[in-house]
Amino acid sequence: MTTVVNQEVSNSEIELIIGNSKRNFSGITSTMLQVVAYQKDMMPLRIMGRNNLTDTSLAISFWQVVKMCQRPLANGKFRIFHARRVDEMIQGVVLKYLFRAKIKLVFSSAAQRKRASFTCWLTRRMDAVIAMCKASASYLEKPPSAVIYHGVNTSAYVASKDKQQAWQTLNLLAPNQTKGKRGIAILGRVRKQKGVHLFVQSCIAILKDHPDYTAVIVGGIAAKHETYAQELRDSIAKAGLSERIVFVGEQDFADIPKIFSSLSLVVALSESEGFGLTILEAMSSGAAVLASEAGAWPEVIRQGIDGYVVPVNDLVAVTDKMALLLSDETKLAQMGRSGRQRVEQHYSVEREAKELTRFLKALV
Repeated sequence: MTTVVNQEVSNSEIELIIGNSKRNFSGITSTMLQVVAYQKDMMPLRIMGRNNLTDTSLAISFWQVVKMCQRPLANGKFRIFHARRVDEMIQGVVLKYLFRAKIKLVFSSAAQRKRASFTCWLTRRMDAVIAMCKASASYLEKPPSAVIYHGVNTSAYVASKDKQQAWQTLNLLAPNQTKGKRGIAILGRVRKQKGVHLFVQSCIAILKDHPDYTAVIVGGIAAKHETYAQELRDSIAKAGLSERIVFVGEQDFADIPKIFSSLSLVVALSESEGFGLTILEAMSSGAAVLASEAGAWPEVIRQGIDGYVVPVNDLVAVTDKMALLLSDETKLAQMGRSGRQRVEQHYSVEREAKELTRFLKALV
C-alpha cells in the first residue's frame, strides 16, 4: 500500500531528497532505510541513488535531482536535501551552489571526533545540522539545530518470551557442540577497535565460575585482522574454553534480530562509535547490556537498571561488571525487561522518523 502511494507521487510534489552515496551496506545505510520506512508515509521523498534499496521506486538520480530542483515546490517552498555522510554534503553543496538547486541542506552528524577543516567548511554550508546525541553535538563548531536520537525497529527487535528456550533452539553453533543454558555475545566486525579482546579476556576470567553461559563472537573477520582473531582463539584454547567461547562468524542480516532475542547479555566495548545501534537493538530485544563509554551509550543506558557502562579499554571494569551481571539471573532478566521498556518509550525508529520529519517541515 505504501509503495503504491509513493509511486503515484509526482516529482513535482517531492519535498525531501535523501543522500545514499555508499555502495556497501553500512550502519548509516541501515539507519537511513529504517527511518525511511516510516518517513515516506509522512512526507513525499526520494533517495538519491539505488544503492542497497529494495524499493527502487524511491530511487532518483543526481541528474534527476538537478532537473527537479531548478524550481521550488508549487507553494514556493524549497525542497530539502538530507546528508548523513561527508560525500553527501559535497553532493548537496554542488547541487545548491553549482547547479543553483532550490534546496535547503541538512546534515545529520553522529561522529565523536574533531572534524577535518574541509568537513567543517562543508558543515558551515548547511542550512541546519542535526546531532544524533549530546556527545556528537559537543564536537560541532557551534550548537546543532536539533538533537534527534536514533531509534530501532521495536517490531523487528523483540524480546523472546523464554530466553533460555530461544537460545537452545538457535542454530548458531555447530550441531555437535555443547551449549550452555544461556547465551551472551559481542556483535560486530572482529577487530581491536571494537574491544573484542576485552570481551574474550573477561570471559576467560569468569566463565569457569558461570557454567550455564556460552559466549559467542558474532561478526566477520577481515584478512588484516585475522592475526588478531587467531591470537584470541589461541588464548581461549589455552584456557580450555573453546567450547564455551566461540567465534561464529558473520551472520545473515535477516537472522540478527533472532540472535539478539535469544541472548541474555550483549556486550559492546568499542573505543569509539558514531552512535552505536547495537546497544539499542539489544535492549529492544530484552537483553541486559554492558557497554563502554563510547557513542551515545552513556546517554542511553541507565546504570544498574538496563545494564552498565564502563570506561573505554578498562579490562578490570569489564570483568567486574560482567561477573556481577552473570551472578544474578533474576536481575539480569529484569535489566532486559527494563531496557525493552526504555527503548519503547524513547528510542523507537518511528519516534525518530516523526521528530525528524517535524523538524524538516519546520525548516522550510
